[in-house]
Amino acid sequence: MMIRGKFMRSFTTSLLIEIPRALYNCGMPFELQPRIHNELIKIEPLEAGDFENLYAVASDPLIWEQHPSRDRYQRAVFENFFKGAMESGGAFRVIDNVNGELIGSSRYSDYEEAQRQISIGYTFIARSRWARHYNRALKTLMLDHAFQYVDRVTFKVGINNWRSRKAMEKLGGIFIGEESVSYSGEPSHPNVVFKIDAADWANRPR
Repeated sequence: MMIRGKFMRSFTTSLLIEIPRALYNCGMPFELQPRIHNELIKIEPLEAGDFENLYAVASDPLIWEQHPSRDRYQRAVFENFFKGAMESGGAFRVIDNVNGELIGSSRYSDYEEAQRQISIGYTFIARSRWARHYNRALKTLMLDHAFQYVDRVTFKVGINNWRSRKAMEKLGGIFIGEESVSYSGEPSHPNVVFKIDAADWANRPR
């Protein structure tokens, strides 16, 4: 998913990326559900009325084939996932700017104000947008926003989810360990943990 030409420019948002530490370290409260966009997508707070459209995406079993929760395409399992997303206060719907279609979801979680750290995760995107720069556009939006408030963003990926692990490495994620993760009502599964620090993100190749 190398980004070249116009796509490299299109993934910048109206938010500043290379912000001096004195500005982005100013103790502002983290805005967990902003409405922000770039050329490909926009993200907006997830709403209860989004369930059917989002489940239409999530009901594809191949989305979850490498995910620890491989049965999340089943309606009852996804209902539990959606409930957790709504209760989290940090979940988004992802909209394709080309046609206005809801194509997936992601969220901020595990905010640690004292450590100036937050996680991005629970991300899935319709397979019709795989290998078409949408995942990178989404992560860029969320990272640009997060680094106004924190110094580190972490990502937890199922240990056998090689597709997502490779995507994290291409994004610049650095492996920092393993952790057992349990979603509400689901068994715990081993995950690998990646991190991206604000300084590394600001100085990444463009």
